[in-house]
Amino acid sequence: MARVFPTLGYQTIIFFLFSCYLISLVFGESYGYARTIDKKFFGLKEEKRSHFRVYWHDIYSGSNPTAVAIVQPQNNSSTMFGFLSMIDDPLTEGPELNSKLVGKAQGFYGSASQEENGLIVIMNFVFMEGKYNGSTLTILGRNKVFLPEREMPVIGGSGLFRFARGYVKARTIKFNQTNGDATVEYNIYVLHY
Repeated sequence: MARVFPTLGYQTIIFFLFSCYLISLVFGESYGYARTIDKKFFGLKEEKRSHFRVYWHDIYSGSNPTAVAIVQPQNNSSTMFGFLSMIDDPLTEGPELNSKLVGKAQGFYGSASQEENGLIVIMNFVFMEGKYNGSTLTILGRNKVFLPEREMPVIGGSGLFRFARGYVKARTIKFNQTNGDATVEYNIYVLHY
């Protein structure tokens, strides 16, 4: 007597194979622990290029500082090597501290060079205004603070800046050597979806 598979069995097998094929189209190639994923999976549209100019206010003085030293430098260091500061600095639309607040710079920076004044900067620009409210850009890089203009990479972001990459150019507008307060212009050039 011949074996006859029920029609439902064939339909199940065909459905399973077709589903696997569709999943491979959406998720791409698989290499065990890693796989490529089509950008449609994330709902990504066309990549945009954006420029933002904000003013970063690092305030050590007064009753409500936005920058606090959390590790003091070595006593004999001319570059303040080892110094570390935590920040929650306002980002404003203009160079004056009382201009419109558009976000905060949250993170830390420290003196990472024994031979010259060079900082390691790790901070998120957290936007609090308009369509970018709640979105962040992450900056991580070397900042040679006494150069007229410095460049640091944008290594990522969240919200409307998901998959962001780019760079910032920083230019000191004002620096008070007595109390350490500073205002820095940040021009941000970023690619994002």
